[in-house]
Amino acid sequence: MDVRTVLITGGAGFYGESLKEYLLERGVRCVSVDVEEDFSRHPLLTSVRGDIRDRELLARLAATHRFDAICHLAAVLAHSVKDESHLWSVNVDGTRNVAEVAAEFSIPKVIFTSSNCLWGEGFGRPVSEDDQPRPVEIYGRSKWEGEKILLGSADRFDVVVLRCPTIVAAGRLGLLAILFEFIAEGRRVWVVDGGRNRYQFISAADLNDACLRALEYRGSDLFNIGSDNVPTLAEAYRYVIDRAGTKARVASLPGRIALPLMRYAHRFGLSPLGPYQYKMIAESFEFDTAKIKARLGWSPSITNREMLWDAYRYYHDHLAEIKQRKNVSPHKKPASLGIIRLLKWLS
Repeated sequence: MDVRTVLITGGAGFYGESLKEYLLERGVRCVSVDVEEDFSRHPLLTSVRGDIRDRELLARLAATHRFDAICHLAAVLAHSVKDESHLWSVNVDGTRNVAEVAAEFSIPKVIFTSSNCLWGEGFGRPVSEDDQPRPVEIYGRSKWEGEKILLGSADRFDVVVLRCPTIVAAGRLGLLAILFEFIAEGRRVWVVDGGRNRYQFISAADLNDACLRALEYRGSDLFNIGSDNVPTLAEAYRYVIDRAGTKARVASLPGRIALPLMRYAHRFGLSPLGPYQYKMIAESFEFDTAKIKARLGWSPSITNREMLWDAYRYYHDHLAEIKQRKNVSPHKKPASLGIIRLLKWLS
């Protein structure tokens, strides 16, 4: 497939910016559509401020640019849920618009970034593409519905679904900024039950490589993606702390106490940590990535430890500018501490 022009939904977001830059560097003309302003500039880039629920906008863009593919990244995120009907409308109705416009304008391929939020808990083994999704909250349900909408249109255009764990790289903030703040200030960094769980990430750079391979892949398919050699959460945190050289240290809370308190605080709007974060903090979750390695020839190059260190170093080096950010996507600014401010004081 000779890819010349790509529509990127969510192109002004944390990962959208990374993919956009990656494709532009390779001579691919990119059209970015996002509800937030896109500050990127490049001769091959057209940035449009708009909503993927605006079907007429997507149709005008498709008619004007004759896309070879759509990279569909746009979504309301799990920890940004304030209005569940809004999340569902963007993530599901917006995806339906993408599918309809791709079919109407004969766009050959759609790549969709899905999520490990399709499951509320791990299986005690790597999760394969054949495992039935079991989402427990609305974000995961919306991503699964998006998969079904797109794969249901695979007779009209090729669809490649990439099921991603947390995407981490330099510039990733959001809830990770809370962890980085504790490390930078030399506080106790809390884990649950010793932090023995292993939770897989994927680097933006490795996901970019997978997206490019997916653009060149013939046919429709669904792939898990993620890092290899996943360390325990405590090991990953200690790696960052040691390299940062602060007085921070890993400390543990018993899950039987910490998890009910986190659920209670989230239910009453006191904490930014929701079901997705409970899973990352307290449970193990890894994808089996054998299929994408075999069919796309892809393999990860960056470990969880290195990802977290790169993200922490960016936070540390750009802290003054980060504190001034407004009107950017949730992953490009620090999340609100909420009641975690009390935990910080006790740390």
